[in-house]
Amino acid sequence: MRPGAVTKLAVAVVAIVAIGLLAFQPLVSRLNLGLDLRGGVQVTLQAVEKPGEPVTREQMQQLQAVIRERVDQLGISEPRIQIAGTNRLIVELAGIEDPEEAVELIGKTAMLEFKKADGTVILKGDQLQDARAGHDPRDNRPIISLKFNSEGAKAFANATTEAARYPEGDLRRYIGIYLDNQLISNPHVDEPIANGQAVISGGFRDFEEAANLAALLRGGALPVETEVIAKQSVGPTLGLEHLDKSKTAIIVGLAAIAIFLLVVYRLPGVVANLSLVIYGIIVLGALYLLDAVLTLPGIAGLLLSVGMAVDANILIYERIKEELRNGKTLRAAVEAGFKRAFWTIFDSNSTTLIAAAILYYLGSGPIRGFAVTLSIGILASMFTAITLTRWLLRLLVQTGLFNKLAYYGVRR
Repeated sequence: MRPGAVTKLAVAVVAIVAIGLLAFQPLVSRLNLGLDLRGGVQVTLQAVEKPGEPVTREQMQQLQAVIRERVDQLGISEPRIQIAGTNRLIVELAGIEDPEEAVELIGKTAMLEFKKADGTVILKGDQLQDARAGHDPRDNRPIISLKFNSEGAKAFANATTEAARYPEGDLRRYIGIYLDNQLISNPHVDEPIANGQAVISGGFRDFEEAANLAALLRGGALPVETEVIAKQSVGPTLGLEHLDKSKTAIIVGLAAIAIFLLVVYRLPGVVANLSLVIYGIIVLGALYLLDAVLTLPGIAGLLLSVGMAVDANILIYERIKEELRNGKTLRAAVEAGFKRAFWTIFDSNSTTLIAAAILYYLGSGPIRGFAVTLSIGILASMFTAITLTRWLLRLLVQTGLFNKLAYYGVRR
């Protein structure tokens, strides 16, 4: 018996169990759930055709891209934005309970214009390079700082130079800022502005309103006029029902797997179960750090990766049992078993990762969620099977307390 190895093994086992008990529930509670599990809103937009100007497929694709950019700017996770028919766009957003709020966020035309006092348009939103919300250092009021591209900067410099020539009090010294043809700010020009920057101030209830407007401006104006023809809250009832069933399936399945590993592989089965605890924490931690959104297809990806994690351990243990039956010592059998199983595990997991990469590249929405969770699970299973399991088995052998072959499910 080697006391040092016994101490290391005991500390490792206690640490793994403690990590599992302390970290599992907090990580699960912090995961982002998708629309099918959490609920949200569904908004249907219809493009408005102008006389003699039918809505084209290209315009609908541009509309889809602009809406997606707006949603991304607002930090809404895993939206579903899809074209329906020839002139409709269906937008599903998880975690938003009020349909009116969703319409306010995505339904604005967001057509930004700067106009002279006589109504002449100086520049438009497509000449905008950036828009950021902030606070006025003088009175801490919410403002939006605008930055134009080279074309917009030149037009703005010419307009402000012209406006600054007029006497104080003259209406021509003001430049109106319009959003969707509504005046939102009418600043006074004190001097020519040649740096291509401007500020929208006043009229914001709070910083959040300014930040939302800045996000809309960054996302760009809609390529076609739209109208909301349907808006509704989407309940998570069906998703929650499936989620509860999935939880039950996971618990029953993991319990059955744990019992199987213990019965067939004995002590290595205990090691495999400890490795699966760390595997689960790694997967949940990765999903949390990536701010991933868990959907029903994502849960399917997790279940599949759990099966592959168990399969990797089984491959290793079967190789070890073969080496023990061939008369090798316990230490040599462990090393040979891992060496023989490594490339089999590597090849099978690599091909699955390639398939997941293709799904992610070609898919969208839930398909990508499935690919992401599957990939994370595979990488975590490879790490735990090849690294953690090997380390724990080596410690087990080094203790000298468990040298009987029966402990490893082998009879000579």
